[in-house]
Amino acid sequence: MKNHTHTPPAFEPANPERYAAAQKSTWVSIFINFLLTIVQVVAGYFGRSQSLMADGLHSLSDLLADILVLFANRHGNRHADANHPYGHARIETAATLILGVALAALGIALLFAAGTRLQHPELVQPVHPWTLWVALGALVAKEGMFRYMLAVAKRVRSQMLIANAWHARSDAASSLVVVVGITGNLMGYTFLDLVAAAVVGVMIAHMGGKFALEALQELVDTGLDSEEVEAIRATLLSTPGVRGLHELRTRKMADNALVDAHILVDPKISVSEGHFIAETARQAVLRQHHVMDVMVHIDPEDDMSARPNAGLPSRQELLEHLAGRMSGSLPPGSRTILHYLEGKVEADIFFDSMHCDRAKMEVLKGELVKITADDPYFRSIHLHCSHAHK
Repeated sequence: MKNHTHTPPAFEPANPERYAAAQKSTWVSIFINFLLTIVQVVAGYFGRSQSLMADGLHSLSDLLADILVLFANRHGNRHADANHPYGHARIETAATLILGVALAALGIALLFAAGTRLQHPELVQPVHPWTLWVALGALVAKEGMFRYMLAVAKRVRSQMLIANAWHARSDAASSLVVVVGITGNLMGYTFLDLVAAAVVGVMIAHMGGKFALEALQELVDTGLDSEEVEAIRATLLSTPGVRGLHELRTRKMADNALVDAHILVDPKISVSEGHFIAETARQAVLRQHHVMDVMVHIDPEDDMSARPNAGLPSRQELLEHLAGRMSGSLPPGSRTILHYLEGKVEADIFFDSMHCDRAKMEVLKGELVKITADDPYFRSIHLHCSHAHK
């Protein structure tokens, strides 16, 4: 008897290009941040520069954030499955939220530490001159990393990578503040190094709060901006067969969006034609806008403010009601099409050609006119002859 072992399927990202670009840029960032963390913290400690040490901790947070990005990029790019029918893109959003909260906490801690030391300026010591060169090197490295990562993020249109790139820009800005603080310290204003450390803390906390707020807004299904919504509205309305549009709703899903819309079509067309119009509108939005999926609901009339047909009986109940009011029964093989419109029902009854006796149909038409004059459900009933095609 052979032992069969189950091998899990190999990971296949939903967007290979985006996944590969994110992996490469993040690994570059990890390598640079690892070196900067060691150099800045060691140089800040032995060079007596609080601001350089704070910037080194900032680089450490970047390193941890990059590891988080790697995790989110891999799991967020998985295909949809039974438990995640809309895909795993929200993992990126959750990662951005965690990153933002962590940065905000780190910034507040650095600000508090610098503020505490500023209360005793007499204990602040001059920094070593070579800490300035370390700070300048870190500034150049972080600005270069920002430009590289932002170019990659825009090419693959990744919100998380854009956030990570601007995080690198905030690192460059904080390094610039450190350069100014160390320079002031070397010129005799020793307290400026601690002021620079406090400013770095504020910048880190502000950036983290911004990331966390944007991620939180997405997790509570914040819609797209008004300009993009209007562009999607125009696309739907330009679809042939669409007479109107209402209840257009959007919600962000990482770098994509989900769209729901109710379109108005001719109420007398077939179900298949209405479905064709809806599918045409859906494909147009998917093709022209950066959305993940579009749900199009077909309406024969605008039911946005009221739903007058909600209390009408079902098809079977309507046919039984009509049969109860008629003096006789409909010919065998007749087919009835019902139109639920404006709180009433319009019916088209099609007779087989063998039952299309003109005199009998005229009598039946007269009876149906009397019925619809005071019927609570039917507004009109029209009779038609169906001629068999040979």
